[in-house]
Amino acid sequence: MARSSNSLLGDAPLIEKVYFPRLILPLSGVVSPLVDFFVSFLILVGMILWYGITPSWSVLTLPLFLLLALLTALAVSLWLSPLNVWYRDIGYTIPFLIQIWMYASPVVYPVSLVPERWRPLYSLNPIVGVIEGFRWALLGKATSAMWVWGMSTLMVLTLLAGGLAFFKRMERTFADVV
Repeated sequence: MARSSNSLLGDAPLIEKVYFPRLILPLSGVVSPLVDFFVSFLILVGMILWYGITPSWSVLTLPLFLLLALLTALAVSLWLSPLNVWYRDIGYTIPFLIQIWMYASPVVYPVSLVPERWRPLYSLNPIVGVIEGFRWALLGKATSAMWVWGMSTLMVLTLLAGGLAFFKRMERTFADVV
């Protein structure tokens, strides 16, 4: 997400000289780490086989959660990359935003630790469903977070639609400002 949010400024000479769909830049920043992911995933599969762990059928849902994670990163990047063009200080705050977002997400703790009355509000964080989905698919942890996945998916799609509209509106001024 950080790479994608800084992609427009990083490729400023290209934006100034050649016209092409500018959406390619944040999209490439989101998709390029997939190579690292697949190498790491192959190592994980090797370790699963080595230790004799038998995965359940839920592993087949991994591509769906991976797609949701990519769409989440793209949605946030479509908001941050045009802002980074107009307000250069955004580029310096992106690592802090990502770190705060990590602590506001169930990376090291499950959603079940969040009090019941706060879970609907907590599930508005689009990455919550992705992390819980990966946890469920890989570790087989029983969860009743189906509504969390649905809420996260809805939030990701809303963020993505808004981000696309915002990016397209700001796109025509990129070459002038960069």
